[in-house]
Amino acid sequence: MTQHTAPYRADIVGSFLRPDSIKHARQQFADGAIDASTLRAVEDEAILRVVQQQCDCGLHVVTDGEFRRAWWHFDFFDGLQGVERYDSDKGIQFNGVQTKAHGVRVTGKLSFGDHPMLEDFRYLKSISGSAQPKMTIPSPSVLHFRGGRKDIDASVYPELADYFDDLATTWRDAIRAFYDAGCRYLQLDDTVWAYLCSDEQRQQVRERGDDPDELAKTYARVLNKALEGKPDDLTIGLHVCRGNFRSTWISSGGYEPVAEVLFGSVNVDAFFLEYDNDRSGDFQPLRFVRPGHQQVVLGLITTKNGELENLAGVKARLEEAAQYVAKSQICLSPQCGFASTEEGNSLSEAEQWRKVRLVTEIAAQVW
Repeated sequence: MTQHTAPYRADIVGSFLRPDSIKHARQQFADGAIDASTLRAVEDEAILRVVQQQCDCGLHVVTDGEFRRAWWHFDFFDGLQGVERYDSDKGIQFNGVQTKAHGVRVTGKLSFGDHPMLEDFRYLKSISGSAQPKMTIPSPSVLHFRGGRKDIDASVYPELADYFDDLATTWRDAIRAFYDAGCRYLQLDDTVWAYLCSDEQRQQVRERGDDPDELAKTYARVLNKALEGKPDDLTIGLHVCRGNFRSTWISSGGYEPVAEVLFGSVNVDAFFLEYDNDRSGDFQPLRFVRPGHQQVVLGLITTKNGELENLAGVKARLEEAAQYVAKSQICLSPQCGFASTEEGNSLSEAEQWRKVRLVTEIAAQVW
């Protein structure tokens, strides 16, 4: 049952704690002390090292740690046509803490052009050796959900149906562009499905005039349209994130409210699901995962703190999940990235790598 194609039995979500060299260089760049090419050279060196560290832990898949980004999503949105970042009056509210106050709005027709992250991927591919390089980008639904109608220029998109069509086309073009750059493993990071599991977030959606169940169906249609024509040798995963900023979170609630639509109709190859604590609910919603090639990558190892999970306990949870979806369709990963934003979570680099090694150790024993 060893898996030699993506997703891997031992997989990762994407981001890693930024080393001091990156933090220092980014501050120097912000202060005007170094230019963009000098910053990129520092990033290149740090990415080379983090790729080696991933391989040293026994992984067959590597990312660039998202080292060139400040945010898991805004940096990607910045490179799209028709999207503008702005300073908002408040940040995104997490459990007890807020992010920096940024937002994005759609001010023109959406499209995907010569995006700077294509070159970021090409560099990762050039240094990944025998490991498979994985690219991570936000899911299309993330661009819509946070601001909704108010952050979409009504003179550009008087009808939201046209907006959703362009949203899907933009991501379909992005998928093709990364494929043409050599990418064969792409992950879409998506907080929205987890928000639609949260009673509190669902109420907020209703208060702004949207129906959470209808939104779920709309996002499923957008994703499936974006995936139309996907090459057979490209693996696309969807990471359902419950919020990850300085070790805090946003949404609570099991996957049941979205399970049938998400697992039963969205045509990705793998679902990366956070299951590191009681807020994620039980494994019963996995009964909707379709038999066949779709994989479920269970995030049973938390990235929120440095305490190492009990190996036997994780193996027992894998067996529990196998009651609802075939073990041949299950993989293992950390629950999220270690640094979805440049601030990073509250653990050390040594603790981070112990977590990754635990994932590969358990996967080797179970499969």
